[in-house]
Amino acid sequence: MVDRILRVNAYTTFDLLDAVVEGHGFEEEALAVLNVTAPRKEPDHVELQLELDNTQLSEVPAHAERVTLSAGQARELAAELDKYAEKVENAQADG
Repeated sequence: MVDRILRVNAYTTFDLLDAVVEGHGFEEEALAVLNVTAPRKEPDHVELQLELDNTQLSEVPAHAERVTLSAGQARELAAELDKYAEKVENAQADG
């Protein structure tokens, strides 16, 4: 990804995921970076970061999304992800 806003390094949670940006009258696919982080010193929140490769987008300018979560919200999100991952695995196992 050229012209990144988020720093991407060996500690980035996921890079080069398939993503879609959707708006009124358009939908575009692009590679994306998804990262989970917290401040190094005195962490008081979890941050979820998402950036789509702007070289693959014509409708949206270069930008990154950030969501700040409390520890409880992060755990709730993790539980939801686990629940839906299990649902997908069970569906794939059933054929």
